Amino acid sequence: MSDFDLIADMDLTDVEGDGGEDTNILLSDPDITVAELEAVSNALQAPRLSSGPTAEAFEAEFAAYLGRKYAVAVPSGTLGLLYTLKAYGIGPGDEVVCAPYSFRETVHAISLSGARPVFADIDYWAGTLVPEKAEAKITEKTKAIVAGNTNGHPAPWAAFRELASKHRVALIEDSTEAIGSRYKGALVGTFGDTSVFDFSQPFPLVCGEGGMVVTDDIDVAVALRRFRSHRPDERSSVVVSMTAPYQGAMSDVSAALGLTQLRRVEEILEQRHTVEHLYLKYVQSFEGIKDPFIGPDVTEVNWFLYVVHLGTRFSKSSRDSIVDDLKLEKVESVAYSNPLHLQRHYFDLGYRRGDFLVTEKVADRAVALPFHTHLSEDEIEFIVATMKDASINVGAGAAIY
Repeated sequence: MSDFDLIADMDLTDVEGDGGEDTNILLSDPDITVAELEAVSNALQAPRLSSGPTAEAFEAEFAAYLGRKYAVAVPSGTLGLLYTLKAYGIGPGDEVVCAPYSFRETVHAISLSGARPVFADIDYWAGTLVPEKAEAKITEKTKAIVAGNTNGHPAPWAAFRELASKHRVALIEDSTEAIGSRYKGALVGTFGDTSVFDFSQPFPLVCGEGGMVVTDDIDVAVALRRFRSHRPDERSSVVVSMTAPYQGAMSDVSAALGLTQLRRVEEILEQRHTVEHLYLKYVQSFEGIKDPFIGPDVTEVNWFLYVVHLGTRFSKSSRDSIVDDLKLEKVESVAYSNPLHLQRHYFDLGYRRGDFLVTEKVADRAVALPFHTHLSEDEIEFIVATMKDASINVGAGAAIY
């Protein structure tokens, strides 16, 4: 039996070696098979570990998967957005409209670019940026709108496209929490002038750390590559050396893992749908929460995390108590969002609690539960039952909305 076979046959849930009584139920557990192990092993035995032919193959297949012309592999979604903003010439003195609500804090890149993030509130049900609220924030300094497919739920892209065209600003799609979801039949990642993905945990497609930026604009693609890194054979180029790179590329080792996961992505997403249906089976009897919402123009949602929203009688502190009770039962869960405008850095920009009431209301009551392909029905039943018991301890409210 090979080493790969031994690893594949291991019971990875028995972390304590005693049959599972002390086993943690993790928030995220990547779907790694022998195919991924072999791909990484081959990459490690190749003469080049740094960004090279495997990263280029990953870019080509990811672009083909979405039907986009160009894809540029990057170290993370945040750096991918930073490169994108730089590619559009966005920096100090400019403004970018975005939402303060997400799990992936990708929009930190706006601040890192020197531009000012201008927050607008979200839709209570979908968690995505509201086009009308975004438009109210547009000024002569606005250079782009960053709208996200929050927790895998597509934003209202038809309205955002109309809005971006009307005000002649770049439309950037933050798909760092989404892959495989569809809006009006089309895959997320196809709506923005440029779209950004992330491949770190708890994303369903995982390559350790990494991301991808896709676009149909050759000028943007060239700029992205120049800001990302310069190849050794480009060092003497007068044109290329006009741009100082961040030297932030994806290694061939990470790309080998990501490429293999991409080729299995439909299988992974289908298995996650099974877990989603099991959750729905048990949360339907829990009157203190509302089920995940799917908008009318949304064809398919592939959730990033399984997020439940507590009733309005719950407070932020009671939500935190529920998370603590789940932790005592060795169930990993987290608050879905720490709103950006309530983080210290954005206080320094003048934002305060009360500025975005919908974001705060949703964030204070959102709990992300374990969501991955290795969850069993017994574990899901236990997670929901534990959450129910914990809600009784803090005073469950019947009011959901």
